[in-house]
Amino acid sequence: MTNKDKLIRTKRAWAEKGQHLSGQETGQERLPPGQRLVTTWPVLDLGVQPDITTQAWQLQIEGAIKKPQTLDWQQLQDMPLVDSVSDMHCVTTWSRYDNHWRGLPTRVLLDRVEPKTEARFVMAESFDSYTTNLPIEALQAEDSLLAVQWEGKSLTREHGGPVRLLVPHLYLWKSAKWLRKLVFMTEDQRGFWEKNGYHNHADPWKEERYAQQES
Repeated sequence: MTNKDKLIRTKRAWAEKGQHLSGQETGQERLPPGQRLVTTWPVLDLGVQPDITTQAWQLQIEGAIKKPQTLDWQQLQDMPLVDSVSDMHCVTTWSRYDNHWRGLPTRVLLDRVEPKTEARFVMAESFDSYTTNLPIEALQAEDSLLAVQWEGKSLTREHGGPVRLLVPHLYLWKSAKWLRKLVFMTEDQRGFWEKNGYHNHADPWKEERYAQQES
């Protein structure tokens, strides 16, 4: 059994048992229920960390949009990158405050590709074949980014560099590492962890950890 298979089996068991559910209805003003603060940044993946150079990186954007396109690294750098500060919350119960990012606001990307009226969801795909689904509103959030830097330095390979999706108002599994494709969809489809027992929406403040909690 591979490390990936072991990880999937373990996390499926967590979902079935409701592991880490706190039973709290609300968190503190800033810390979601069932979370604990850390000062490090734990590394979690499926056992593969793709080594993608900036020269080789490309982002395909397709589906229910008016202007399908592929962005390369230089095109991304030429766009209006911003600095942003946000907290991040992992479903494995750790949270880290005040992370300093640099990247492209996904709202700017939406303006560039012009989603069709019927586009309601997005599937993010990674270079390691990971997928996760999001409502299009998640990319309209002010602090959602295509992140290229963390704490003033280029995003490292272990944390999803050169480019990862960042959606800080949802659990971190929705912020796909090693981003390679965004597919705009008219109907929702579950991504990797969503098919393996995890909540389809993933709001930390509602403690939406597992599919069993979905009404």
